[in-house]
Parts: sequence; structure tokens; C-alpha cells
Amino acid sequence: MVWAVPTLDLMIFAIIFALLIGAYLLGSFPTGYLAGRLLKGIDIREHGSGSTGATNVLRTLGKVPGSAVLLTDVFKGVAAVSLVQVALRLNPLPEIQTNLSLLVVGTAAMAILGHSKSVWLGWKGGKSVATGLGVLLAMNWQVALLTLGVFGVSIGITRIVSISSIFGALAVAVLMFIYHQPTAYVIFTAVGGAYVIWLHRTNIQRLLNGTEPQLGKASTASESTQQPS
Repeated sequence: MVWAVPTLDLMIFAIIFALLIGAYLLGSFPTGYLAGRLLKGIDIREHGSGSTGATNVLRTLGKVPGSAVLLTDVFKGVAAVSLVQVALRLNPLPEIQTNLSLLVVGTAAMAILGHSKSVWLGWKGGKSVATGLGVLLAMNWQVALLTLGVFGVSIGITRIVSISSIFGALAVAVLMFIYHQPTAYVIFTAVGGAYVIWLHRTNIQRLLNGTEPQLGKASTASESTQQPS
């Protein structure tokens, strides 16, 4: 018996698999960790909050490295979601066009997962706020900028990055709904926002204890013993 191989189905599967893995690898690029190693020869995970994110890099290494890590982590998110558009240009299959919003959500989720659970760092990493902003910019720049605005207002009032990130995570799904985005986007931002809040659980505990540092202030001694979420 000769078995017929569904070539088109295999091609679609291969494209989707490559997109998801590519998005994860982009997200998992350990920007903050490399900044610590290259600039001061330290493991950033052993300093401050233990996170590899831009906020801990800012507190540990300074403003310029912190800003560079922030921009790079945002770019990782933009690039991961943009992979879908690149795939469409290279191979505009109708099946991909039909499921475009699901593919965008899939790559966005993998980029965020990659940043927080990096294969290069023993499945640990940052809290995915900057990379999350990047995927939002690629999905809908208006929602991304409004979410950033919520973050900015909060940081201006509280001077606390973690609580401002949580407010942004709470606002994003509402904004996606207001802007009549695909249902997949609304669900993704609701779940993704909850995931970002969960990654901040140690910060929430410090907020309750009154020990969470404000922007521009050094981390408390107790914070240095925390491990990344």
C-alpha cells in the first residue's frame, strides 16, 4: 500500500512550528544576564531582585545599561510577532491568512514565555514587561502606547516599577476590547496580563511588607536574597 503524504499540511505545520520556536528563541535571548557579564563580570541573578529584567539592570548596573536592556527586550517582542508578517510575505498560504490572529497570539506568547523562562538561564529570566510591551507594539500600537501611558502615570505617582507594571497588565485587555481587536487578542492580553502579575508575586509581597524600593533607590538588603520569579 502506498501512503499519500499531505505535503501542504506538513508545510503549514513546519511553518507554524518554526514561527513558535523562533519567537521563543528571540524572547529567551538573555539581554540582562549578558549585560551583567560583559560590563561588570557579574551574574545579575545574584544581585538586587535576582531578575534579568531592565529594572534590576538599572538598579545594579546604571541608567545606560538599563536603558539598553529595556530597548533590546522591547525589540525582542516586536521582532517575534513580526515573524508572522515575514512568513506571510515569503509564503502567503490561505491557511495562514485565515488563522493570522491565532498565529500572532502564539508567537507573542512564546516570546513572553522565552523571556521569563529562558532556556539559556535554567528556565528563569525576567518578568516579561518590556518584551510584553514589544509584542503589544506589533499587535496594536495604539493599545501599546495607552498601556505605556497607564504605566507612566502610575510610575509618576508611586515611583514603583512593579506596581506600575501590574496596573499596565490590568489595563491592556480592557484596552484591546475597547479598540475592538480580535477575540484572540483580548483573551491573550487577559491571560498574559495575569501571567505578568503572577511573575510579580514576590514584588507584591514586598509591597504588602512596605519594602519594595522606589525607582532610583537601591534595593533593600532583603531583596538581594530573592530569586527571580
